Amino acid sequence: MKKLWLAMMLGLILILAACGGGEESSDEDTNEETTEEQSDSSSEDTVDAAAAEEVYQNNCATCHGGDLEGAMGPALTEVGGKYSAEEIVNIIKNGKGQMPAQGVSDEDAQLVAGWLAAKQ
Repeated sequence: MKKLWLAMMLGLILILAACGGGEESSDEDTNEETTEEQSDSSSEDTVDAAAAEEVYQNNCATCHGGDLEGAMGPALTEVGGKYSAEEIVNIIKNGKGQMPAQGVSDEDAQLVAGWLAAKQ
């Protein structure tokens, strides 16, 4: 009985982790952070890297790792070499393989996808 209960709890934790559960921050917090941290890469010039990383940390890092190194999900350190920003948005919004569709706004999906597409 204890093994069944433990297995059910572990399954619940994995399901909750996959759902993201990120909190939305106020515009003031986002603006303060983005002015402090700007992208060095020319391909990321149009992407607000700090805001994209915040969305990633709140919604994706549980499965893909805090440093894009992968955890339960695959590493994303070079995902831009495999997928375009549009393809990444499609994966975020519709899921792919074992990854479920994520309930993030279109704006957040495009922000993160642009940021990840520069990772090659």
